[in-house]
Amino acid sequence: MALDPSFIGRSYPPTEPYEVGREKIREFAIAIGDANPAYTDPEAAKALGHRDVIAPPTFPFVIAYRASGQVVEDPELGLDYNRVVHGDQKFTYSRPVQAGDRLTVAVTIDNIKSLAGNEVLTVRGEVVDETGEHVVTSVMTLVARAADEAGE
Repeated sequence: MALDPSFIGRSYPPTEPYEVGREKIREFAIAIGDANPAYTDPEAAKALGHRDVIAPPTFPFVIAYRASGQVVEDPELGLDYNRVVHGDQKFTYSRPVQAGDRLTVAVTIDNIKSLAGNEVLTVRGEVVDETGEHVVTSVMTLVARAADEAGE
C-alpha cells in the first residue's frame, strides 16, 4: 500500500529529554571503533575547547531513531515496518553533542515518494538542547521495500 503523500510536512511532538552521559559516549565510540580521545577523556576534550567529552558525529542517531518511532508507529501513515530498511542518514551540526546535554528531538516527515515500487520516506529530526539551542539536524531515509509476487 502506498504511503499517503499528504503526510509530507506532518510534525510530531518533541521527545522527552535525553541526557547525554560520558559513559554512553564512551560506549558508542568503542562500538564504532573510534579511539579519538575527545570522546573519552574530558581533559582532551577541554583542550579542544569543549566543556566535556564530545560525542562521535553519528551519536545523534541513537536519539533521532528513537524519535522517528513516532512516525513509524503512526497507524494513519500505514508504514509496514517489517519491510523497512535504513536507506541513508545525514547530520548537520550547529555544535557537537557533549556529555551533560539534555536533548529533545522533534521529527517531521519531509518527503514521501515511490521509487521502483518501493516507498521512500524522509524523516527530519531537529535536535535542540534544554535552552532550545539547535544542536544538530538528523535526516533519515527509510525505504519500505515492495512486496514480491507472493505478497511477502
